[in-house]
Amino acid sequence: MSNLVRKQISDSIYFNTVKESRFKTMRISVTAFLPLSIKTAAQNALMSLVMTRSCEKYPDFTQLSRKLASLYGASLSSGFRKMGDVQALTFSISGIDDRYALSEDVVSKELSDLLCDVIFNPFVKDTTFDSTECEQERRQLIDMIDSEFNEKRIYANKKAISAMCDTEAYGIARYGDKETVEKATASDLYQAWKNMLSTARFEIVFVGDCDSSSAFDVFKSRFEKLDRAVVKLDTFVKRQADEVKTINEDMELSQSKMILGFRTAVAEPDDDTMTTRLMCTVLGGTAHSKLFCNVREKLSLCYYCSSSYIRQKGIMLVESGVERDNIEKAKNAILGEIKAMQNGDITDEELESAKLSMANAFYSSCDTVGGVNSYYLSQMLDGQIYTPSQAVEKINSITKEDVIRCANMLTLDTVYTLTGNEAK
Repeated sequence: MSNLVRKQISDSIYFNTVKESRFKTMRISVTAFLPLSIKTAAQNALMSLVMTRSCEKYPDFTQLSRKLASLYGASLSSGFRKMGDVQALTFSISGIDDRYALSEDVVSKELSDLLCDVIFNPFVKDTTFDSTECEQERRQLIDMIDSEFNEKRIYANKKAISAMCDTEAYGIARYGDKETVEKATASDLYQAWKNMLSTARFEIVFVGDCDSSSAFDVFKSRFEKLDRAVVKLDTFVKRQADEVKTINEDMELSQSKMILGFRTAVAEPDDDTMTTRLMCTVLGGTAHSKLFCNVREKLSLCYYCSSSYIRQKGIMLVESGVERDNIEKAKNAILGEIKAMQNGDITDEELESAKLSMANAFYSSCDTVGGVNSYYLSQMLDGQIYTPSQAVEKINSITKEDVIRCANMLTLDTVYTLTGNEAK
């Protein structure tokens, strides 16, 4: 797997190249990192969606689509996520690699130019975005928010994080809230765009087999023209829970959801971050994990039971789907498995299965050009960027004693239950 080559364009603007010969396509993404705030999250999210529908040169979706089609069927997209207390807005363009184009075509430059047109020269009327485009994307974003409410596993996860981080920015949803999305105006989106260009940290990621110098020159010429005052990005990490919050919500559904939120005392860029990831995998990250084998299979207390680690925040979540009558039993069983880990009850098979699973996840995440782009982008706010091979090497160097030590740093912070009250 190729290493990432990183160049600085200017203050808080970086161009990252990953040379990849396995694919016939390339992918270029530009990600703006901004503080996650309830005042701006919804406008930023909606703005990022509207911007990929048109630009000044191609002022409607039809014209923009024709341009993409002329570039060998290129595709343009945008999305948003949260990484710790930071909101990340990503604009991406994909197309065939230069070596498969006609001899006179430099597709990488064409794609970079078009992506820059979208980012730097959106279709604007009198300092506002196009209202029709705004309304179309608003409806789609609201539909997505509503769909998350209808998917109770996602809903419970969001509610648990919101309760656990009620005084932290991470408690805010990646799109803010539905009410603000509904109220955001075309003028609000224009101001959000101006703020992004002038204050965000930018990471450009180029994945492909061709020479990235033409793309670098395009982005460098565009970004160097900006007058910027970059905002500081921080993520608050609470190392230990002071007390256990207990939240219960009743709803008419057949399967109850329970989420236990733990503070791990470890977050990026701490040295023990990879060890904590492995500890979480041993606990509930695979079909060979303690939670799956013991709580789900042997005790039959859950429909599903798994753990996940949010490394930027130092939070571990244990999620389960349970019968209403088994909630307390499942909770005690989960805490019992954690206690067993803390006491050193980890078999060589459990440890090796977790390591193999993580290694496979690192490698398989880079099986597509988009996967490579996402893999490296996910590390841009970390202390160090690992290739998949380097990540696997680090995982394999972790001992059972290291995992036990990290398990003993866990403290329970929040118990959230979405209790099923099935309609009679």
